[in-house]
Amino acid sequence: MALVNLFLAFFRIGIFAIGGAYSFLPLIQKEVVQNYHWLSREEFLEVLGLVKIFPGAISIKFATYTGYKVAGIPGAIVANLANILSPVVLILLATYLYSHYKDMPKVKNAFAVIQLVIFAMIIAVAFQSIDLKQLSDFKSWLIIVVAFGLFLYTQVHPALIIVVAGILGALIPL
Repeated sequence: MALVNLFLAFFRIGIFAIGGAYSFLPLIQKEVVQNYHWLSREEFLEVLGLVKIFPGAISIKFATYTGYKVAGIPGAIVANLANILSPVVLILLATYLYSHYKDMPKVKNAFAVIQLVIFAMIIAVAFQSIDLKQLSDFKSWLIIVVAFGLFLYTQVHPALIIVVAGILGALIPL
C-alpha cells in the first residue's frame, strides 16, 4: 500500500506542479507532511535545505528522499516514476491543445491568472523556508538586497551567487 500511496501522491504533485521550481513546494508539503505524515514539518524544511544544495529538480529530490524513507529503493523509484509520468502526459495534451487554442482570449486570461497564483505561492514558500527571526537584522537584509540585485540586474550566474554566498557565510558570521 505504501508504494501505491507514494505513486498517487507524487503523481498528484507532478500534475499540479505548474510553474516549476518552488511553486509546487506547497503541493509537496501538503502530500508528504499533511496528507501522509511521511515527513514532519521540521523534517520537510530540513530536507528542503538539503535538496537546495544539489543540482536537479526539487520534485525529483523530494520524491527520492521521501520514497526511500517510506519504502527504500522501490519507493524512490515509484515516487520518481509518478513524478515524471504526470507532466509527460500533461505536456503532450497541453501541446496539442495549446497549438490549437492559444490565441483565444479566455486561454490567454487563464494563463495570466495562473501566473499570478504561482507568483503568490513562490512568495509564500520563500517565507516558509526561512526563520523569520533572520529578517530582523541589518546584515540579513543587506544579503537579501545584494543577492536580489545581482540576480535581477546583472548577468552573474545564479550558481555563482549561491557559491560565493556560502563561502562568505562560512567566513563571516551572521
